[in-house]
Amino acid sequence: MSIDPSTIPTIHIISDSMGITAKTVARAAAGEFGITDPNIEELTDVHWVEEIHEYLHKQRRIHTRVYGDDRILVFYTLVEGKLKRDFEQYLTKHPEIIAVDLLGAPVKAIERLSGEEPGYGAGMTHITDEHYYERIAALEFTIDHDDGRITQDLTDADIVIIGVSRTSKTPTSIYLGQQGYRVANIPLVQGIEPPKELYKVDKTRLYGLITSEKVLVGIRQTRLKKLQGKNSHYASPEYVRKELAAAKALMRELGCAVINTENRAIEETAQEILRLYEKSHPRLMPPRE
Repeated sequence: MSIDPSTIPTIHIISDSMGITAKTVARAAAGEFGITDPNIEELTDVHWVEEIHEYLHKQRRIHTRVYGDDRILVFYTLVEGKLKRDFEQYLTKHPEIIAVDLLGAPVKAIERLSGEEPGYGAGMTHITDEHYYERIAALEFTIDHDDGRITQDLTDADIVIIGVSRTSKTPTSIYLGQQGYRVANIPLVQGIEPPKELYKVDKTRLYGLITSEKVLVGIRQTRLKKLQGKNSHYASPEYVRKELAAAKALMRELGCAVINTENRAIEETAQEILRLYEKSHPRLMPPRE
């Protein structure tokens, strides 16, 4: 069954840290509905509950104006005790905010079985250790090499991802970058030659992402609504069909692994890439968290 991406609500992330956990869960949850690139808005590094009040008030106004409904969906990861208590008190007065506490139940379960009390604060999963700076460097490399922005050093990447627009290249790359892999992603655009450096990349480091014509047209049509109809050919079935055919032909030429992202969460796509990558590079894996 195909699901219209526009029926999946925007997921609002609120965190007193980086919000990585919440974003990962949000994408995984949307993936259960066949949506690999959900619309996510975020408010991170929060210190005061007033910041949350202001953000949610603004978002509810937007939702009301656009959809005629002020209900919004929030995934939150708040660790600081008073901030969390104040926010949850605020929620009791606003039933139109559907809020999910992503840390509450797991923390309480560990507390119950261990007999220990939590108290290490927000962002503890990113504490500085011997691998911290290596992960940060990998993530910076990944961000710098997003969407084909830098191509001259593609051979320095652990993983290179290619694919047409809206096949989840960026979120998959960021997910892998957060785990310590240096990732570059290159968009494949019909009529535009890919960078020559792409042909120098070891095919065991090269991964092509594809999806079905039907899914891609649906995602792009939703995207066009936000762009107010610009580049209308971008979502036409004929254009998408030709673009996918050209991309598949290039992937065959390069000899890279091809992964279909249809009905797959970002995490599933990333894990499939890692499964293939680690077969060829078992001793070159970067340190994990």
